[in-house]
Parts: sequence; structure tokens; C-alpha cells
Amino acid sequence: MNQMEISFSATLDNENFARTAVGAFLTPLNPTIDEIIEFKTIVSEGVSNAIIHGYDNSPECHVVMKMTIEDRNIQLIIQDYGKGIENLDQVKTPFYTTAKDLEHAGMGITIIETLADSLEIESVINIGTKLIIKKRLKDNGKL
Repeated sequence: MNQMEISFSATLDNENFARTAVGAFLTPLNPTIDEIIEFKTIVSEGVSNAIIHGYDNSPECHVVMKMTIEDRNIQLIIQDYGKGIENLDQVKTPFYTTAKDLEHAGMGITIIETLADSLEIESVINIGTKLIIKKRLKDNGKL
């Protein structure tokens, strides 16, 4: 099993850093280009949700991202210690958002659910939210 954990300031500038870190961590598994794009998209949606919705873009806060690789099974956790989610069922509804002024808001969780094998959301008001995302990489034919 291989693991990584990083913590970074809750600014949208760090979304690219998070995407790059995940891509680099997956590289030894020789994933397909599509798999890398899917993981980077998942990270982008999860991290931006934590920053925008969990922390209201407060750079003094931190997002924690953990990734575990076992065989070709990947578990990715994106966690904030922000506002939390009041209604977990509602947040899984496409186009639902608490940031109505943002263009393209309300699709992040739907996109993650579409690209991942599974998504679990744990959230407590004023304690934070944890996304637990699982996805298996295709067998690349190596022995």
C-alpha cells in the first residue's frame, strides 16, 4: 500500500497544485490519460467545493487531501473543517448550490459521482465535510 497526505491553504490558486499532486502520485501505476483526467477532475471539483462552500474562500483555512493506493484500487479523501453540509441528500441533486452567484455551480458532486466508482460524504455542521472517493484503475496489462 502507498499513501500520501497533503494540506494546503484554502485558496482556489491551490486547486491546480492538488490536481498535479494527485497526477504525480498516480504516475507509477501507469494510468491511462483518461484516468488521469478523471482523477484530476474529481480533485478539482472536491477541492473547489471545500474552498468555496466549506470555507467561503478563507485562505487561513486548510484543505486536507489523502490518497491511498492498494493494487489498482484508489481511495481519495478530500476534507475540510468548515461549515459542513445541512442536507446531504440535497447536495447530491444536480444544480443544487449554496453559491447561486457562481457560473456552473451545482454540478461538482454529480461530476464526482459520475467519474468515481463510489462517493461517500460525511459532514457535520460547523465541524466540516469529508468526501471519500473510490475508483479502481483499469488493469494496464503489466505483470
